[in-house]
Amino acid sequence: MEPGILIITLICGMLVSRIGLPPLIGYLVAGFVLFVLGIDKESLPLLQELASLGVTLLLFAIGLKLDIRSLFKAEVWAGSSVHLILSIVVFVPILKLFGLLGLSQLTSLNLEQLTLIAFALSFSSTVFAVKVLEDKGDVQSLYGRVAIGILIMQDIFAVLFLTISKGDVPSVWAFALLLLPLAKPLIYKAFDRVGHGELLVLFGLVMALVVGAWLFESVGLKPDLGALIIGILLAGHKKSSELAKSLFYFKELFLVAFFLTIGLNGLPTVSDIALAALLVLLVPLKILLFVYILTRFKLRSRTSMLGSFNLGNFSEFGLIVAAVATYKGWLPPEWLVIIAVALSFSFLLAAPLNATVGNIYQRFQQRLIKLEKSPLHPEDRPIAIGNPRFLILGMGRIGSGAYDELREQFDGEILGIEHKQDLVDLHKAKGRNVVQGDAADTDFWEKLDRAPNLELVLLAMPHHAGNMFAVEQLKKLNYQGKISAIVQYSDDAAALRESGVHSVYNLYEAAGAGFVDHVIYELLQDSEKNAAQAEETAQVADPKINAESNS
Repeated sequence: MEPGILIITLICGMLVSRIGLPPLIGYLVAGFVLFVLGIDKESLPLLQELASLGVTLLLFAIGLKLDIRSLFKAEVWAGSSVHLILSIVVFVPILKLFGLLGLSQLTSLNLEQLTLIAFALSFSSTVFAVKVLEDKGDVQSLYGRVAIGILIMQDIFAVLFLTISKGDVPSVWAFALLLLPLAKPLIYKAFDRVGHGELLVLFGLVMALVVGAWLFESVGLKPDLGALIIGILLAGHKKSSELAKSLFYFKELFLVAFFLTIGLNGLPTVSDIALAALLVLLVPLKILLFVYILTRFKLRSRTSMLGSFNLGNFSEFGLIVAAVATYKGWLPPEWLVIIAVALSFSFLLAAPLNATVGNIYQRFQQRLIKLEKSPLHPEDRPIAIGNPRFLILGMGRIGSGAYDELREQFDGEILGIEHKQDLVDLHKAKGRNVVQGDAADTDFWEKLDRAPNLELVLLAMPHHAGNMFAVEQLKKLNYQGKISAIVQYSDDAAALRESGVHSVYNLYEAAGAGFVDHVIYELLQDSEKNAAQAEETAQVADPKINAESNS
């Protein structure tokens, strides 16, 4: 039956993907289909092991990408904490009301069980949110960074719950884990030496499953917590991003097993589906709570709304919490299926909402602006650019060189835009006029002050998509000056020219021409030098030539 399991899972995942939803919904459906065909979790112990590995690797991957500093921002740690508390405070009475209205799944539940359900429903989907941000190209935008930070905080809350749910008193040896940072130099040295192939993947699995999960479990702590902490320990290494990418498909494949096991718990009844549909009514409340909370931290209403809609869904971590709760007997088994169906419904709602969030904001803009607190967040204030003659988007090596060349040859103000604050500080120290901003981010263009005397925009960003996006935004601002851009590939150059860019500079072609020019110059120099040396040698060797030269 194993081939049939794979085929059914693949078909369900493909069908769901065709309508623009995350494949994980298809995997849940596949689990229900397999249950109808007479397969249950107990008959597939390997599937349960893979599901556990999927959750462990998910936490490890989150740790690898975690910038601890981002979690110390008030809008992230306080925003996520306040939202969690308010969600429970708001959701519990609503769930109690549903019970009083006669929904059998809720009538017999006590306050602790209702709180546990509200806790599970308070989480937002990391998988869905990151996919939406990547599709929009807004991962590095302010609202994207805030949303991802809140998601990570929610993941940490979930890991803490999983750790507490273990119920066992940790061994006294658990205190020895505090010495793990002392092993960081040794671990990093091994990280440096594993290369970039299969050894890198094996190193990651050992770190996640042995040094992380097994070591923590052996001293009485939750293995998932160990995977997260080891991931955080490795996050500062230069190859952490490469390791996360190399483990990506392992994690995704094992998580397929997790979602399958949810469906194998049993089919939802009609009343379960009805209740799941009612629970989706909590999603707008989640969004409103996020909007209100984020504006309290002085983010613009637009930033708050974009981030809130990105977080407006239920989460796979809510499923993990529900799975633990049902396994421990804290919740009736049907609640795992109910939350799984509610998760699927929330994705069906969140997809069109995120696609139309801009229009929704425009409709309610005047009301939403009233929620803003002054002064605005330092990263969310209008960007004052003065009145430059030249604007350079992307202040890497090429952008910096262009800036210096323009400064030498032309009069007029020059402004550079760079999204990395450390580079902005470096440029300012060198006397360049540079401000922080990400030209591949819609927020940047919304906050940008107008420059009436702008003559030339240089697109020096490394990614073609970012340059194309900047061209589109300049058109929306009715910019009438010249645009120049750098590209790496000839087809990118054609696309930029079609979009209205006046001149395109191909890095590879220009580098090749420059290399040949340099070589020819060096060869000519060497040839002239050798000729001069030969003539000098000949004069020294032949007194007659020397005498003629003197005469």
